[in-house]
Parts: sequence; C-alpha cells; structure tokens
Amino acid sequence: MDSVDFERELSRLRREHETARANPGSYGCEGCESCASCMFCKRCTSCYKCTHCTGCESCSHCSHSVECVACHSSAYCTSSSNCTGGAYLTLCNACSDCTYCFGCVGLIKKEFHILNVRYPRDEYFEITGRLAKALGLPTR
Repeated sequence: MDSVDFERELSRLRREHETARANPGSYGCEGCESCASCMFCKRCTSCYKCTHCTGCESCSHCSHSVECVACHSSAYCTSSSNCTGGAYLTLCNACSDCTYCFGCVGLIKKEFHILNVRYPRDEYFEITGRLAKALGLPTR
C-alpha cells in the first residue's frame, strides 16, 4: 500500500461514514439518523448513548432532553447547546455542571439562574414557568 492507495481508501471510508444513516446498537428509536447505542429517542441525529431524547443533534450520554445540540452528560435540557454535566437547562449555551438555569451562557456550577442572574428557588420556578409558556416551550 502506498500513500495514494491509503489516501484513496481513507477518503472512501470518510464518505461512507458521512452518508451512513444506520443507528447501530440503538433500541426503540424512531426517526433517528447516525446515532449509536441510544434508547427510546425520536428524531435525533449523530447522538451517542442518549436515552429518551427528542430532536437532539451531536449529543452524548444525555437523557430526557429536547432539541439540544452538542450537549454531553446532561439531563432534562431543552433547546440548549454545548452544555456539559447539566440538568434542567433551558435555552442555555456553554454551561457546565449547572442545574435549573434558563437562558444562561457560560456558567459553571450554578443553579437557579435566569440570564446569568441568581434567583431564589421559588421565584425561579414562577418566572421560568411564565417565560416557558410565553416562549412556547415545554414545561416540566
């Protein structure tokens, strides 16, 4: 095998992988494409080891999340992206190890924040309930 043969085969493998739509190792998924080892997901793309997610893309080890992109090891997130280790994040971006945040960006280890501002627990749920309804987001 010379460098030309190697590059040709590598290109072929990349093209084949990019066009693959199978969901190897997945169970009970509906309308998913290019996911692996996921369970009970719907309409997800390129996810890995996610469960009960809907409309997510390029996520891994997430559960019960909706319309998230590139989130990892997170649960019960909605319309969030690039978040890691979070739970109950809504419309968040680049948050890590956060819980109950709404519209936050770049926070680390925070909870009960709206637009990066801390709120008392009861106020948080009151405000986010109204916001979610006004924005047409699913409520939990």
